[in-house]
Amino acid sequence: MPPLIIALLGAESTGKTELAEALAGRIAALTGLRCTWVPELLREWCDAQGRTPHVGEQIDIARGQQARIADAAAAHEVVVCDTTALMTAVYSRYVFGDDSLDAWAAAEHRRCTWTLVTALDLPWLPDGLQRDGPQAREPVDALLRELLAVHALPWSLVSGEGERRVDSALDALTPLLRPHVNVGAGLLTRLAQREAADARWTWVCDKCDLPECEHATRRRPLN
Repeated sequence: MPPLIIALLGAESTGKTELAEALAGRIAALTGLRCTWVPELLREWCDAQGRTPHVGEQIDIARGQQARIADAAAAHEVVVCDTTALMTAVYSRYVFGDDSLDAWAAAEHRRCTWTLVTALDLPWLPDGLQRDGPQAREPVDALLRELLAVHALPWSLVSGEGERRVDSALDALTPLLRPHVNVGAGLLTRLAQREAADARWTWVCDKCDLPECEHATRRRPLN
């Protein structure tokens, strides 16, 4: 089968790196598929250069990220990516007002089987040169969703802390993984349990791709 490429996208300090590593391990354990995760090149680039990239350096970072993903996909059945070139395009827009990477990055991103977007429900934490601050998260999140919508790239939202965030991601991916695993795999048991627990009808908000809708839900007091 062609490899399944799972992209994790989101604003800074939303747990993408930790989630990518944990999710790859859980998928491998539950399915028996050869699974790996691809770290973010930008972090290594900033550490090596001691600065953030200039506008003309963005394309090389984006290409390098995609090359890492392609190399991993050549040797594995499932690849979980801690960002793709699409996030480089988002930050090119946000930092430099440059949209020249949009079309190319979207075309590259179409190689991904599915996209998970990390919600803004984790506290912002400083972590290296590539972080701009908590004020950057909502505009970056909005730009990301805009690009996904404009280029008709489907995605699922991932939320929760710790293991709940991993479970949220796994729940979104289980229908995708189901055709590729053996009948006796633990993932199918998990899916059956989840569907039995959620047998009641579910109303889906027609604005659920809007961050303010998610934020209102989080602020709602529990009964």
